[in-house]
Amino acid sequence: MNKEKSTVLVPEKDADDTLIVTTNKLSHTPDEAAVSQQFFKLAKKFAIDGALLPEDKQMLIEDRTARRARLCQLRKQKNIENIMQKTLAYCADFEIGQRTDLDWFTRYITLSEEVSNPTMQDLWAKILAGELTKPGAFSFKALQVFRDMSIFDAKLLAKACALAIKDPNKKSIRLITGAYQQPGLFNFFSKQRQLYCNLSHYGLNYADLLALSENHLIYLQESESSLINKGEVLQFTYNGLPLKLTAKKSNICLQFYKFTPLGAELAHLISDKSNDDFFEHLKSKLTQYFVINSA
Repeated sequence: MNKEKSTVLVPEKDADDTLIVTTNKLSHTPDEAAVSQQFFKLAKKFAIDGALLPEDKQMLIEDRTARRARLCQLRKQKNIENIMQKTLAYCADFEIGQRTDLDWFTRYITLSEEVSNPTMQDLWAKILAGELTKPGAFSFKALQVFRDMSIFDAKLLAKACALAIKDPNKKSIRLITGAYQQPGLFNFFSKQRQLYCNLSHYGLNYADLLALSENHLIYLQESESSLINKGEVLQFTYNGLPLKLTAKKSNICLQFYKFTPLGAELAHLISDKSNDDFFEHLKSKLTQYFVINSA
């Protein structure tokens, strides 16, 4: 029969105290002890470890509160300074506008100062650089949406951008899902009247689209273009590559998911990164209804 033991854990020594925890539970396994050590370190990093210490080792709660507030402010200051440093690298070669919206800048600092992930800091730096070089590039609403995005959400946006096509002015961004010809006398029974582009095969499934929609980045309801007549030309770009579609038949309709205005704003943060396999797949599908020029 196992006897209860008193376990002493010393996670990490600090300048002002040593964390010692005594427990009357059964002895921890090595794995449990390691988890406990990690938990204590995390709590200590955010200055919320006071109640975990023996009573004779605890600071007054007023002092603990002041210490946590000070560490929080220091962390915010470090975050925003890191973002400023990254921003300088992005806008060093561009002329900064003479008039910066100070209200926008104040809100920007408030929203970005809690961002500690290096990848997300890099994206926040791109936002600031874009706004400084082209005032009005990012709305305050876009900042609020981006603040609530996780690194996972940002990666989903990048994945969607890698499969999206843009119109020449880059304001309309779409994920093409297929095309079809309106039913007529000569094609009514044709099984090839509808074609599909399989986005999930290239890493963007319906659950991903749902997550993008919940972050107000795309419209979840699939859209359709107006009917395209034979000989009509559509001009797009795919991650910087030209994509010219000339209709071979009449009454053709493109199907797609459309980026929201907020999604289109934030898509400018993502560097063009083409997926050659998807581009070839897209062109092979559209060839049924269009003459394609991507040179």
